[in-house]
Order: sequence, then structure tokens, then C-alpha cells
Amino acid sequence: MHAMQYELTFPADYDMDIIRGRVSRIGHLLDDWDGLGFKTYLMRERGVDGSPVNQYAPFYLWNTTEGMNSFLWGGAFQGLVNDFGRPVVQHWTGLAYEEGGAAGSPAKVAVRRRRPVPEGVDLSEVTEEAVREAGRLAALDGAVCVAAAVDPHHWELVHFSLWDHDSPKASGEIFQVLHLSAPERDRLPRGRQW
Repeated sequence: MHAMQYELTFPADYDMDIIRGRVSRIGHLLDDWDGLGFKTYLMRERGVDGSPVNQYAPFYLWNTTEGMNSFLWGGAFQGLVNDFGRPVVQHWTGLAYEEGGAAGSPAKVAVRRRRPVPEGVDLSEVTEEAVREAGRLAALDGAVCVAAAVDPHHWELVHFSLWDHDSPKASGEIFQVLHLSAPERDRLPRGRQW
């Protein structure tokens, strides 16, 4: 499992209805993409849920590198690049994935929590704790699903969770879910990834 995200940050007075309209028009294009566990079309608006920025920030969980590479290099990603410029694409190696008690419900919000892996820590302990945290979050009321992943280049952990309500008990940045393409969500491996 591979996690991936890019962020497009816009000026404070940017009309975020442009992003809503874009997702409404093209969001369905990945609804049957081979190798894609899911893509969440995410947005933050300045002043909403504590966001300091206007931002479009889709988050992906990939089942296969072929699916991810086909998206990035096969032309689909080029449309975004043509419209907004080429963003930095962050990616993390999967540590854990869990379905929550609200797995059958539509996702309303997402929460992303990133944190550095400190120097000098036991990596196996840090990653095991990340797996336990994914399980803890998945057990909370309204959790649709939870993923934990790590970027060993920048040594950063990320927990990503989807919720069926707009008041999740998870800490981190809150995003509105505009659309969810989930062609192979049922194939995402559950639990610890090693």
C-alpha cells in the first residue's frame, strides 16, 4: 500500500467553488481506476475548521505501484499540472489500514495528522505505535477508515482518517470530502503491512 498526496494552496480570496465545480465535473474519472484503493478529493477553506488556507489536497491509497505510476505518468495527472502547475507529490509507505465501524457510510470529513519521527528512537517501536493508533482511531464513533504510513526520506509519519460526521475525535488538519473514488478499497490489505 502506498499513500500519496499533493496540495494546491490558493490565495485567501480564491473562490473555492471553482474547486467544487472541478471535482463535480471530473471526480468520477477515477471511480474505476486499476490499482487505486481510494482517492479522496479534499478541500480546506480559510477560516473553516481552523484552516489558515484555501487548499485542494487529494489523498490517495494505492494498491499497486502500476496503478499509481499509470496515474502520474499516463496522462491523468497532466490535466491538473496543465491547470495549476506541477505540485510536489508527497508519498508514504503504508504501515497499516483499518476499516472503521462506519465503513459503509459516506465520508464527510478527513483528518490528516503528520508528525516527524525523532532521531534516536527505536523505529520498530514508532511504527508499532502508529499501527496501534490506526486501530484506536478506527474504533472511534463515525470512523469510516484509517491509514498509517511513513516517509523514510523525510522521516515523517502520517495518520489519515475518514469520518461520517464533521466532529471527529482525531487530532490533525480537517478537510472536507468532496468526492470519494474507491474502486479497489475492498482490496486494501487490513492491519499491519509488514
